[in-house]
Amino acid sequence: MSKRDPTGNDAHWMREAAAEAGRGLGRTAPNPAVGCVIVRDGREVGRGYHRRAGRAHAEVEALTAAGKRAFGATAYVTLEPCCRHGRTPPCTQGLLEAGIARVVVGCLDPNPAVSGRGVALLRRRGVATETGVEKELCRILIRGFAEHVRFGRPWVHLKLAASLDGRIASRSGESKWISSSASRRLVHGLRARSEAILVGVGTVLADDPRLTCRLRGGANPVRVVLDRRLRTPPRCRVVEGPGRSLIVCAPSASPRARGRLEAAGAEVLAMDTRGRRGWLRLLAELGRRDVMELLIEGGATVAAAAVRATVVNRATIFYNPRFIGGDGVPMLESLGVKRPAEAIRLRTESWSSVGSDLVWSGELE
Repeated sequence: MSKRDPTGNDAHWMREAAAEAGRGLGRTAPNPAVGCVIVRDGREVGRGYHRRAGRAHAEVEALTAAGKRAFGATAYVTLEPCCRHGRTPPCTQGLLEAGIARVVVGCLDPNPAVSGRGVALLRRRGVATETGVEKELCRILIRGFAEHVRFGRPWVHLKLAASLDGRIASRSGESKWISSSASRRLVHGLRARSEAILVGVGTVLADDPRLTCRLRGGANPVRVVLDRRLRTPPRCRVVEGPGRSLIVCAPSASPRARGRLEAAGAEVLAMDTRGRRGWLRLLAELGRRDVMELLIEGGATVAAAAVRATVVNRATIFYNPRFIGGDGVPMLESLGVKRPAEAIRLRTESWSSVGSDLVWSGELE
């Protein structure tokens, strides 16, 4: 634990608060992941994070840890303190009652109905308040919450693992393991912060994946399978594994197959997911189930469908330095692009190396 920053650097303490917030990712829905660090005379006196909906907010946890030392201190909070009564009292009230002298906020609440109100209340009550410290870092922490609270749907992250020539499997369909073990650990980190993970039935039939988070303490996301004809085996690991599974089928799918899956413990949802309207319908349904971040790990068919529907917010591609060749399975099926000028463009956010892999990440323009 960081105890003292001799420079008195606000950015340093906000990064500490962000690290605290990260401990709650994937567990707090429908609330955002928030972290708080309380500093007095250059020393940390308390820290906390929001653990899950219905539990104490980050500010309350940090104030409890600080006790009387919070009086006259500075609170670093990744997200604007709430000023409304919900399951718990407003955090602005707790900060005022503790005698906090200064509040530094990473980013404002993305909900247009409440954005800025918490900060305004603190300022009216004489608390020195600053905003926008490490703003982009703090926004990344709440990207799913922001999408959910504004549009009622999850933020969508597409993950692909491919050879350097863009193949996700050999001509026989075998895909284990294209990416390195270091990359796979990183993917489990992506799963840990996602409330749901989505694949197509082809991936289930080919690989029988678990789709769980295998990081210590990581939460298992809801496993969503797009399966129009209900070909998912009731004894597969997606159905039998820990946590919940949701099989999304066409309205015309076999009632008998549906009954077998439901008897095995899966939830079956009949819905037309074709095209952009179908995807938006599915995302809205997941939003109603408090899914704020959706990780798509499906094969070439599902990945291409999501890209064509323009519902992907961010893509991360793990490239392993090997060639599989043109007879391998491409990372995306047809997008219907006739000319290079019609190609779907992406904006590079970062390149990095993880183990033996190159990792590209960016947003769809």
